Amino acid sequence: MPADERREIEAAMDRLLNGTPLRSDGKLTIVSLAVEAGVKRYVLTHKHTDLKDLFNARVRAQDSVPASETVRRAQNAELLRKLDDMRAERDEYKQAADALARALNVLTTENEELCRRASRAREFTGPRPLALPAVGRTRIQTA
Repeated sequence: MPADERREIEAAMDRLLNGTPLRSDGKLTIVSLAVEAGVKRYVLTHKHTDLKDLFNARVRAQDSVPASETVRRAQNAELLRKLDDMRAERDEYKQAADALARALNVLTTENEELCRRASRAREFTGPRPLALPAVGRTRIQTA
């Protein structure tokens, strides 16, 4: 049984350090190692202290960042870059929409003014010029 425990702990150690946990949260802690190996924490802290020390040494050598965390950080950086691009694009669309709204407002105001002028021209009640009758025109002849 202890040989099986050791193999399970060593396999769990490799999975955690490679960033591919099966049963734990993937954190590089003794508690996560115990959960990943399927053993109680005291088994690592009292029975297999050499494996606990080896795990801690490997974590320190790896700068405490599992491979999966490195991948997640890179994905997060890429997503943040895309988010910034989308926000910039949104701001451009918003500026264009604001400019179009202003243009629409100006055109609407001009249209209303032109309609008022046309309406006033049709409602003119003052004197109108007389139309001359179409009488035959005489020509002056020169001799």
